[in-house]
Amino acid sequence: MSLLLRMERFLRETAMPPTRFGRIVVNDPRLVHDMRLGREPRARTIARIEAYLAKAGR
Repeated sequence: MSLLLRMERFLRETAMPPTRFGRIVVNDPRLVHDMRLGREPRARTIARIEAYLAKAGR
């Protein structure tokens, strides 16, 4: 499953706004929006997202 799909599932299951997720994880409220439009995050950003999702049990 792609990282964006995992993020979307997390947002749906937790009812967390995408902007809040981006702020918490990488201090970028546009993260999810930009990824939906095709933004490819850097390796460090991907690692931070994956760590957050793992910590949240996702």
